[in-house]
Amino acid sequence: MEPEELLAAGRDLVQRASPATAGLWPRATALLARQALEEGLRRFWRGREPGLAEVQNLRCQLVCFTSLCDRTLGDRVHQAWLALSHACHHHPYELGPTADELQGWMETVEALLARARTGPAPGAAPERHETAADAGRPRGASLNRPRPTPRGFG
Repeated sequence: MEPEELLAAGRDLVQRASPATAGLWPRATALLARQALEEGLRRFWRGREPGLAEVQNLRCQLVCFTSLCDRTLGDRVHQAWLALSHACHHHPYELGPTADELQGWMETVEALLARARTGPAPGAAPERHETAADAGRPRGASLNRPRPTPRGFG
């Protein structure tokens, strides 16, 4: 399924909540929204850095998205992913997420999907966020210099 279809199914569950599905629809919606988020992130990386789309550790993808692409949206997406992941699991003394919480997280997923659709062309240079370590260093210069070979091993 496409991420947009997963998100639409989640929205449908929220809108059609009934006493018969009480306690089930919040977690089902969270699962659908989280799957849409994860597939949207993969879609983004396929168009930007295909190697990252294949990375199995989603936290790594989230950190890279926040660091290399869009800090504001990245923070929101990371928080939504954490919240949705938590909401997918049953916790004995906790209530499931509310419809308003789910709507907010799904809006964040929609923003990610929009960014994945309108993202830069494949091969485009990543956006740079300059840090204090970058100050005075020519662009393209690496902090990773070859290490000298220890004595007796070279």
